[in-house]
Amino acid sequence: MSENSFGRLLRVTTWGESHGPAIGCVIDGCPPRLKLSEDDIQPWLEKRRPGQSRFTTQRREPDEVRILSGVFEGQTTGTPISLMIENTNQRSRDYGEIARQYRPGHADIAYDLKYGIRDYRGGGRSSARETAMRVAAGAVARVILRELVGPQLVIRGALTGIGEQSVDRARWDWDEVERNPFFSPDAAMVPLWGEQLDAVRKAGSSIGATLEVVAEGVPAGLGAPVYGKLDAELAGGLMGINGVKAVEIGDGLGVAKLHGQENADPIRPSENPMEPVFLSNHAGGVLGGISTGQPVVARMAIKPTSSILIPVPSLTRDGEAVDVRTRGRHDPCIGIRAVPVAEAMMACILADQLLRNHAQCGWL
Repeated sequence: MSENSFGRLLRVTTWGESHGPAIGCVIDGCPPRLKLSEDDIQPWLEKRRPGQSRFTTQRREPDEVRILSGVFEGQTTGTPISLMIENTNQRSRDYGEIARQYRPGHADIAYDLKYGIRDYRGGGRSSARETAMRVAAGAVARVILRELVGPQLVIRGALTGIGEQSVDRARWDWDEVERNPFFSPDAAMVPLWGEQLDAVRKAGSSIGATLEVVAEGVPAGLGAPVYGKLDAELAGGLMGINGVKAVEIGDGLGVAKLHGQENADPIRPSENPMEPVFLSNHAGGVLGGISTGQPVVARMAIKPTSSILIPVPSLTRDGEAVDVRTRGRHDPCIGIRAVPVAEAMMACILADQLLRNHAQCGWL
C-alpha cells in the first residue's frame, strides 16, 4: 500500500496493523548528535494509551516503545530511526461477524473497492491503533524542536467539546488539562462530559468531539508563500488523523462572518523591529503560508466512533442487505485520545518545516 509517509526533510513512515504482531515507524532526516532514548518517547505514548479510563476503549496495551536503529550511545546518528511497539492485547475473534460485512462509517467498503482485500480485524491499517506511532514520531520531533528552538516552543492540545457540550473559554486553564481524563481545560465540564459518555456507552452509541492544539514560541518564517504553506500542511496532517472531518486554522470558518477590519490582526512596533507586536490572532499564527511568531492555532472536528452496538443497515461483500452492529472494545468518543495525536502531528510538521527553513535560509 502506498502513501504511508509524510514530511519532506523529516520523513515519517508508519507500518503495521491493529491486530498484527506489532506496529512501528521509521523517522528519516533527524539531525545527528541529539540525545534520545525510549524515556523521551514513552511519556507521550502514555497520554494516548488505551484503557486508562472507562471513557476510552478497554483494549489494554502497554504501548512500550523500542528503538531499533538510528541511536547509538544515547545519541541520534543521522541515520533512520526505527521504532516499534508490540501488540499484546488483540481480540480478533470480536471481528468474526464482520469478516464479510461492511461496517457503515468505516473504511471497509472503500478499502475493498480500492484493493480488493481488507484486514477486517479491527480495521487493519485503517485502525486508529496506527496513531500510536505518530505519537512516537512526534516525541522525536519535539526533541528536534527543543534542540533547535528551545524550551520556549510549547505544543499543547485540549478537548473543547463533546457533542453539543463545549468548554467555557473564560474558564480555560492549561494546567487543568493534565488533571482529568478528557484533556479538558475547563474543570466544570469534566462531570458533565462523564455523565454524557456514560449515557452514550449505555445506549451502545458514540458521539463526536472538537479539540484544539496550540503551538507557542514558534519562530517566524516557517512555511512558504505558495506550495508548502505551513497552514496547508498543518491542515493536511491533522486531517489525516483517523476520524477528523474538519480542520480550522485560527478563526477558521468564523472569518466568513467578519468584516476586513474585524479580521485584520493589527500590528504595532516593539523595541526589536524583527519582533512586531500583534494585537489579535485571527490568522492563527500564519499569514501567507508563513508563521508570524504568534501562537499557531488549529482546531479539529472528530466524528462519532463508527463502531457501535446499534444495528445500522449495510451490505455484505456479496451485495446482500444486512444490519451491522460492531462488537468489541471501542471508544464512545474517539476525540479524547486524539488530543495527543494532534499534538504529535503539529510537532512533526513544525520540525519538518524548521529543517526545510534552515536548508533555504539558515538558522532563524
